[in-house]
Amino acid sequence: MRTLQDRGVALVVVATVMALSSVAAEHISSVPTHNMSNKERNELKEEAREMFYHAYRAYMDKAYPADELMPLSCTGRYRGVTPSRGDLDDVLGNFSMTLVDTLDTLVILGDLEEFERAVKLVIKDVKFDSDIVVSVFETNIRMVGGLLSAHILAEYVQKQADVMMWYRGELLEMAKDLGYRLLPAFNTSTGIPHARVNLKHGMKVESLRHSRETCTACAGTILLEFAALSRLSGEPIFEAKAHAAMDALWKMRHRSSDLMGTVLNVHSGDWIRRESGVGAGIDSYYEYCLKSYILLGDERYLARFNRHYNAIMKYISQGPMLLDVQMHRPHTKTRNFMDALLAFWPGLQVLSGDLKPAVQTHEMLYQVMQMHTFIPEAFTYDFQVHWGQHHLRPEFIESTYFLYRATGDHYYLQVGKKALKALQKHARVPCGYAAVNDVRTGKHEDRMDSYVLSETFKYLYLLFSDPSDLLLNIENFIFTTEAHLLPLTLGQLGNHTFNIKDHEEGGMLDFMRSCPSPNKLFPETVRRPLRDLVTGVCPRISSAKRLRAADFQASNADHLRTVYDMGITMVSLGEGKVQLLHSFYNAKSPEDAERGLVFMQEMVELSKSNTIPKTQLQEVSFQGSDGEPRALKAGPSHFGPELTGDMTVVQRVVYANPSKVCTTLKNVQELRGRIAVVERGDCTFVDKARRVQVAGAVAAIVYDNTPNTSIDNQQMFAMSGDGRDDVKIPVVFLFTKEAEVLRAAIRANSELEVTLRSSKEAADDAGDSATSNSADKPSKTESGSSSSSSGSSESKPAP
Repeated sequence: MRTLQDRGVALVVVATVMALSSVAAEHISSVPTHNMSNKERNELKEEAREMFYHAYRAYMDKAYPADELMPLSCTGRYRGVTPSRGDLDDVLGNFSMTLVDTLDTLVILGDLEEFERAVKLVIKDVKFDSDIVVSVFETNIRMVGGLLSAHILAEYVQKQADVMMWYRGELLEMAKDLGYRLLPAFNTSTGIPHARVNLKHGMKVESLRHSRETCTACAGTILLEFAALSRLSGEPIFEAKAHAAMDALWKMRHRSSDLMGTVLNVHSGDWIRRESGVGAGIDSYYEYCLKSYILLGDERYLARFNRHYNAIMKYISQGPMLLDVQMHRPHTKTRNFMDALLAFWPGLQVLSGDLKPAVQTHEMLYQVMQMHTFIPEAFTYDFQVHWGQHHLRPEFIESTYFLYRATGDHYYLQVGKKALKALQKHARVPCGYAAVNDVRTGKHEDRMDSYVLSETFKYLYLLFSDPSDLLLNIENFIFTTEAHLLPLTLGQLGNHTFNIKDHEEGGMLDFMRSCPSPNKLFPETVRRPLRDLVTGVCPRISSAKRLRAADFQASNADHLRTVYDMGITMVSLGEGKVQLLHSFYNAKSPEDAERGLVFMQEMVELSKSNTIPKTQLQEVSFQGSDGEPRALKAGPSHFGPELTGDMTVVQRVVYANPSKVCTTLKNVQELRGRIAVVERGDCTFVDKARRVQVAGAVAAIVYDNTPNTSIDNQQMFAMSGDGRDDVKIPVVFLFTKEAEVLRAAIRANSELEVTLRSSKEAADDAGDSATSNSADKPSKTESGSSSSSSGSSESKPAP
């Protein structure tokens, strides 16, 4: 196999040559707009059901009674047992969260036998008397909400299906127990709850002594669950506390703009972060303002929502985009990206009756999804990736479901199909569904949050279901932010709300927007300009400045955008090789498609070139504990000096801390003047090199973290840079098997001295030369010719 050294990046070229015929042109539209047949819709409904059970059974078989399934490890995630993820683990309480969160989904699916079995397991196994600090917000929406919804549905199926006659309200008692354990968090001077509480000791633990901050959504997403708990149990304290928190938050809005900030001090009420948007940190506060009115019938919440909504549409909504501003200076933008959590907003707009902007924002999000397979955790105003993670969030599918219910437009069924197929292709693993660490590479993360079962698959199933498929009438329920069902009849069970009419709230119902008739709203006319907006943000390269294969750099974002427009996608073949795929159908225009074909032909010719320099293998040598010399073959880098001829570096080795060197080093003093030993992963090779260079290391050895790799069974590759020439120390790469030999020697001798030099053998004598690891996302290979090329890089996830 011949190699191509393309500035440190390897490419395998696969060109698919197609004629642009009238038949091909008919397929350019990415989403059919015709009505979906009942047969296809039913098949998708059953596929959504199967997806749920694939994940649910993996959790029950491999993880229960843990809180979450780790789908790559195929085991459970326990608080204090599995490695800590920092604040992210505040969602865990060792109370079988995924099962509790999932109970009502089983009823939606009509599986009363499994629902009954699961309820019995929860009653038998779940306990809350644990010395664990948990998130008040997450515990409320997932656990309290899950228990209450399951209790309501258990009583419902008792009456409707004559099953579970043994049930006597045990889940309600558990919800009440947990609610009382959350109450100490509300003991603040403002009535706004602390962000965290200890399930056993309340706020009387050292780790919570200095607790001050909480987010707006954290404090304002309590009322639905706590009001339901009060009205079902007859104990008013829960609803009273939640109302007091909402009242305090309302008073903290900026009186001029009617906007809210995102982080505040629970004691003083002072804003700590004044950024205002509809995404992370604030999203479900607005949701609960409107839904509290719907569930409880308290008009002050409708009035508050209308004031907030008009402020959002005035200052934050910019066409289809929702851009954060300063709450006190609402014409000042605060960041250059949007986050994925705002995808719930179109669904809330549907609920409020404002369909046109809902259609617009949803279409913008859908175009972003098509650009990146999934909606990234955050994306820039020109729709490029800002944070690359995708945690299988439900919000976009939720909005798709509500838009379909409001308009009856089968377009939204096609959108849901696209989302479903993306999950099947890119997230499904043998043990459930794994979050995506970076949508640009497709690399998985060992994570499956409980909301995947509670929300994502629930909304997918509901989208493709007919009302007659369900055991209950969804119209009689409202969904909480975690998609738990609360019956609208709760508003008739006794009103514990405080009918306080603040003079500032008078007349606010005048802000209401009327609900347009779906028959007069034609979503397609609203959506079409949005496609042009999203796909047209990057100007095409003119023919006079066409990107040539010889100039292409995979580390150049403009180049990647250009080849994307030409219908070329990059995927991984494993073992570090990256593949280019070209299709006329994926190009931005017929002209771009033709340029893409020329580019691919140039790449093929370039890969056949015989003027390619050989990559020099490096060597790591030292004296073993038995006194015998050891020499390990190592890969070079395309940054920093390459060790050639008689050049050597001789020095003691020291492990970097942290091992992957993607954050600030903790052992700078130890590394000074030494050779740093660094683990592969999480950030680019060149970033690792820069950090150890700043620490004073004279060289670096990067070792692989993929099991069983070796110079004997892998193609050697050279680590690629990013075009900057600022690394002045040599850096070499060891595969896992060779690295184990070195690490064993370090364990035997902590003062081990090694020598870095060039190997006498060229790379092509040890197999094919350098390949690339810049993309890991699997993709179907299209027909055509292929050839490989050289270089290696690591993908860098978003911070």
